[in-house]
Amino acid sequence: MQPIAQKAMTPEIIQKVDDAGVIAVLVIDEVKHAVPVAQALLAGGVSAIELTLRTPVAWDAAMAIKNEVPEITLGFGTVLTIEQAKNAAKVGAEFAVAPGCNPKVIDAALDCGLSFAPGIVTPTDIELALEHGCRILKYFPAETSGGMRHLTNMVAPYNYLNLKFIPLGGLGINNAAEYLSSPLIAAIGGSWIAKQDLIKGEQWDTITQNAQEIRQLIKGIRAL
Repeated sequence: MQPIAQKAMTPEIIQKVDDAGVIAVLVIDEVKHAVPVAQALLAGGVSAIELTLRTPVAWDAAMAIKNEVPEITLGFGTVLTIEQAKNAAKVGAEFAVAPGCNPKVIDAALDCGLSFAPGIVTPTDIELALEHGCRILKYFPAETSGGMRHLTNMVAPYNYLNLKFIPLGGLGINNAAEYLSSPLIAAIGGSWIAKQDLIKGEQWDTITQNAQEIRQLIKGIRAL
C-alpha cells in the first residue's frame, strides 16, 4: 500500500517546519510587542512561530509581523473554527494548527489553500486526520499523554505512512532532546522560549537567549 497523499500541508511548508526544528508558541497581549518578539526570536535563530488566537489582538499582531518581519514563518495556533481558518489564510499565514481534529476546520483550511496540522492524541484522531489528507500532525498534549513513549507506540501501525509530528504541551529545554532525536518529529512546539510574561515584561534579551539555546540543541542533534 502506498503512503497516503499529503494534501493539508505543502511541500514548501513541510520543509520550512522541518528545517526550523522548533516553532515558538506565542501569546501576545499587546500589538506593540509583536514585532520586537519576532525580532528577538530571529536574533536567536528561531524563524517559525505559532501565534495563538487566544487574545483579541492576535490578528493585528500577525499583520504587524507579516509586514515588518517577513523572514518569520508565520503560523496560527488554537484554530478552532472555519472562520478562523479562513481569516488565517486572508492574513497570509503560512500554516495553522489546532489542538484537536475537526474535519470541518481541516476542510476549510484546505479550501483556502492554508497548510494545516490538526491535533491528535489517539489512533482514532490519526485516522481521521489521514482521511482528510494530513501527514504532519500536532501531538497535543504531549507530556501528559505519555510523551515520546506513547507517541512511538501509538504510531507503530502507521509507520509505513511516514507521518511526522509537532509535539506541544509540557516541552522545555530539559526534555526537548528526547523528542528531537526521534525521526517521527518534524519540529517541537516551544511555549517556553517566549513565555507570555517574558513578552509582557519586554525581556527581549532573555527570549533571544532561549532561542539560541534551543537552536544549539537542534544543531547538535540534527547536525544542521
